[in-house]
Amino acid sequence: MEYTVQKGDTIAKVTQLLGTDWQTLKRANPAAIGRLKSNGNWFLHEGRSVSVEPRFQDILADQVASKHDSKSRIPQRVDGFQADQKEVLHTIRPGDTVWELAVKRYHVHPEDILRLNKISDPKTLKPGNQLRIPLPEKQGQKDVVASWYGESFHGRPMANGDPYNMYESTIAHKKIPLGTRVELENPRTGEKVQAVVADRGPYVKGRDVDLSYHLASRLSLVEQGVGSLIMKVL
Repeated sequence: MEYTVQKGDTIAKVTQLLGTDWQTLKRANPAAIGRLKSNGNWFLHEGRSVSVEPRFQDILADQVASKHDSKSRIPQRVDGFQADQKEVLHTIRPGDTVWELAVKRYHVHPEDILRLNKISDPKTLKPGNQLRIPLPEKQGQKDVVASWYGESFHGRPMANGDPYNMYESTIAHKKIPLGTRVELENPRTGEKVQAVVADRGPYVKGRDVDLSYHLASRLSLVEQGVGSLIMKVL
């Protein structure tokens, strides 16, 4: 799918229209993306065309299809779920978008929905169509090493396309689906918070989670910088 950047378009709006995330958009369209020297914020050049590589989606769709060919047993449905595939069927309603369904409702990556349903252009979806939604697995309690990032990243786009706000309850994780809610606890102080996975990282060896400044403050990690937490996916 291709889109021409219009005056006033934000990165969040364009990633939503294309059903993708910021990192994928940036990697596929370097000529359409700029960065302000004054504050380091990213932006899209007005009039430039941006797209998500269709061949990549087609290849992934073929991989999904090969796992569910006509000879495969059709899984039994239980209350709308595919019993052994961990899926749910969603009937599209007016106003639904792939991005909102993925990130805000089902907490999966938008491209996972596109791949599973072999969709190359999200705009072809209409009310009444049904989508197979892959569900993220619930994870148990886990010990993680956490750090935090603050003012130097404030306002920059996160992996979900929204600008990073150091005063909100968001975290970065390399694998957990964007939009997933988690609970974090500092075992030393007993402090607990809830957060949303909105970004990717950290990319420092030995660290599992990057917290917003707000969360680091509530978990008494600002001065310490790095510490051990207990994380549970909700």
